[in-house]
Amino acid sequence: MSTATRRSFLTDWTVVVPVVALVALVFSWGRDLPGFAVALVALCLAGAVLAAVHHAEVVAHRVGEPFGSLVLAVAVTVIEVALIVTLMADGGDKTASLARDTVFAAVMITCNGIVGVSLLVGALRNRVAVFNPEGSGAALATVATLATLSLVLPTFTTSKPGPEFSTAQLTFAAVASLALYGLFVAVQTVRHRSYFLPVDTGGGVAGGEEHADPPTARAALISLGLLLIALVAVVGDAKAVSPTIERAVAAAGLPQAVVGVIIALLVLLPETLAAVRAARRDRVQTSLNLAYGSAIASIGLTIPAIALASIWLSGPLLLGLGPIHMVLLALTVVVSALTIVPGRATLLQGGVHIVLLAGYLFLAVSP
Repeated sequence: MSTATRRSFLTDWTVVVPVVALVALVFSWGRDLPGFAVALVALCLAGAVLAAVHHAEVVAHRVGEPFGSLVLAVAVTVIEVALIVTLMADGGDKTASLARDTVFAAVMITCNGIVGVSLLVGALRNRVAVFNPEGSGAALATVATLATLSLVLPTFTTSKPGPEFSTAQLTFAAVASLALYGLFVAVQTVRHRSYFLPVDTGGGVAGGEEHADPPTARAALISLGLLLIALVAVVGDAKAVSPTIERAVAAAGLPQAVVGVIIALLVLLPETLAAVRAARRDRVQTSLNLAYGSAIASIGLTIPAIALASIWLSGPLLLGLGPIHMVLLALTVVVSALTIVPGRATLLQGGVHIVLLAGYLFLAVSP
C-alpha cells in the first residue's frame, strides 16, 4: 500500500467513525451520562450504523450472495444477544421479559419493516418487485416455526405458572432452535444456494454487479474487521444511552416493552439500510435474505444463549407472548405467505407490511 493510499485509508470516514464510536463506548461504559454526552454518543451511534452498512456491502460484494447477507445477519444477532444478556444481568426482575420483547420486536421489524420497505423500493423502481419464492418461502416457514416454538408455546404450557418454560422445555426449545438455524444455513449456503440468489424479471438468476469489480481479499478482510468494530460500537453505544431511554420511557408512562422495541430498532438499523440499498439495485432477494435471515438468527441464536445464561441469571424468564402479539404474529405469517408465494410483489404488498409494523409499534406504545 503506497503512502498516499495509506493516508487516504486512514482518513476515510468509514474507517474513522467506527473507531471513534468504539472510543465513545469505552469512555461512556458504566457511566451515568449528562445530556450533552448522550447526544454525542447518539451521534457516534448513527455514524457507526452507516459505516456498518458500507463494510457489510463490501464483504457481501466479495463473497457473493447469500453469504454476504448471512455475514451481517449473524454479526448483528451475536451482538444483540450479548446486549440482551448484559441488560438482563444488570436489570433483575424488571428485565424478565426483555429477551421476549426484543426478539419479537426483531421479528416484526424484519418481517414487516425491512420486507415492506424493500418491496416498496423494488416496486417503485420496476413496478413489480421480483424474488425467488422457493428460498423466501423456506425462510418464512423457518421463522414461523421458530417463533411459535419459542414465543407462543410458553403461554400455553402448564409445567410452570405464567408464560414460562420449565427447564426441560427451555432446553428443548434451545436445541430445536439451534438445529433449525443450522439446517437453514446449510440449505441457504450449500445445498440449495440458488434458491437465495437474486432473480431478474424473467425468473432467472440475475447477473452480477457490472458497475464495480469485487474488492480484493485484503480489502474484504479489513472491512470485515471494521464491520465487527462498528457493530460492537452500535450495540455498546446503544447500551450506553439505554438508561436515558429507560428513564424517558418511564417518565412518559410507556410500557417497559418499549425498551425492547427501541433496542431492536437500533440494532437492526444496519440491516435495514443494507436491505434498502440492495432493493435499489434490483436485488430484492438480497433484501429478503437479510430480513428473514435476521429473524431466523435472532430467534435461533438468542433462545439458546438465553437458555444458557438462565443458569446464572436470577429471576423468571418470560418468553410467552400475550394475546395481542400472538394475533399480530399470526397475521404477519399469513400476510407474508401470501406475499411470498407468487414470487412477485407490488406497492400494495409493501404497504400492507408497513401498516402491520405501524400497528405493532402503536400497540407497543398503547397496548
